[in-house]
Amino acid sequence: MATTAVRVRNVAKQFHIGGVQAPYKTLRESLSGALIAPVKRATNLIRGRATGAADLDKSFWALNDVSFDVAPGEIVGIIGRNGAGKSTLLKILSRITEPTKGYCEIQGRVGSLLEVGTGFHNELTGRENVYLNGSILGMTRAEINKRFDEIVAFSEVETFLDTPLKHYSSGMQMRLAFSVAAHLEPEILIIDEVLAVGDAAFQKKCLSKMEDVGKQGRTVLFVSHNMPAVTRLCKRCVLLGNGTVIADGPAHHVVGAYLTEGAGTSAAREWPDRSKAPGGDVGRLRAVRITNEDGKVADSVDIRRPFFVEMDYEISQGGYVLLPHFSFYNEEGIKVFVTLDQDKAWRRRPRPAGRYVSRVEIPGNFLSEGTIFVNCNLITIDPQIVVFSELQVVAFQVIDQPGADTARGDWAGELTGAVRPLLNWNTEYRPEDQEW
Repeated sequence: MATTAVRVRNVAKQFHIGGVQAPYKTLRESLSGALIAPVKRATNLIRGRATGAADLDKSFWALNDVSFDVAPGEIVGIIGRNGAGKSTLLKILSRITEPTKGYCEIQGRVGSLLEVGTGFHNELTGRENVYLNGSILGMTRAEINKRFDEIVAFSEVETFLDTPLKHYSSGMQMRLAFSVAAHLEPEILIIDEVLAVGDAAFQKKCLSKMEDVGKQGRTVLFVSHNMPAVTRLCKRCVLLGNGTVIADGPAHHVVGAYLTEGAGTSAAREWPDRSKAPGGDVGRLRAVRITNEDGKVADSVDIRRPFFVEMDYEISQGGYVLLPHFSFYNEEGIKVFVTLDQDKAWRRRPRPAGRYVSRVEIPGNFLSEGTIFVNCNLITIDPQIVVFSELQVVAFQVIDQPGADTARGDWAGELTGAVRPLLNWNTEYRPEDQEW
């Protein structure tokens, strides 16, 4: 068995932008153009214009000197901000485009799901597209027949199976495309933002299916902006930025670097420009912060110590009963808990317009160690209006070290679970009770 499923060495990709592409010419136009070209060049020289100046364009490197290896059976997240080069890299790995420099080696059959509808034909039915897409992935008709019922059941499009794809919604197309790619057993599965379309239930099915693919020893390269999904699915991540590898290592460490990159700190998010702040006519979000007991922004918190999460917001239309609340998710995408504003001073009381800072204290020895993601929400009550809802707006690390004042105690091994409370234990020694 190969020791490397994917090998990427010094890969670079250059694109040209800014130039105006001339339309295709007929043979007659090409011949006449060749005859008058010397005359045009002489005219341009006389007029002092550089030949072809209007056709000059600019170039940029979408990828530049990218190198890494992926072992068979490894599930690796590829993350980075928009324009970092993620999709370009996957297209090179999928043989859709060639690198300008460097090379990629792939050991095994590749199944790619890069965007909704890739490898599908709008005029064909869902049934016909299953066979078309399967053949594109290199499967025989017998292989497709063997898995056909599973593909259709997973995609949840049985009712529309014999309907042309052009009548499918984008969500239906995505479900069918993912189902084909995941069930036809390529050795390497390359997935780009498959969770960007579809409801929460199907997203959960996709994650579970990708976990199963990994357990079967197949290799998965997974691009997503959904950090809880990345940390749940992947033990390793590669972070791209400006076309280069910024970090490559354990998922929660690399995700922390991604959240910190370009934002000052992952534990604070601010919107200095009101017009770009989340919200609407009722109010807008100014900032969200994780702070320690000293009131300082904290990227990491000691599991033993309390800390605070605060939202800074402005209400433009007074008279509403407001309900600020936070949702906390761990690395596996599990919702750990939700906390609602229970401040007695404002409960059931309409609030006037103005600026507010709502803060909640999270006790020590409560959350488990690892990366925690926070969703920030503000709604009104009667009528219920979503003022703003920001997902994964901030993140922080909970640090746990062995010690008598933590739930870990002297145990230095792995401890699982979404929470890790320090509970009271009592052990009695009874030497006189020797009978069983």
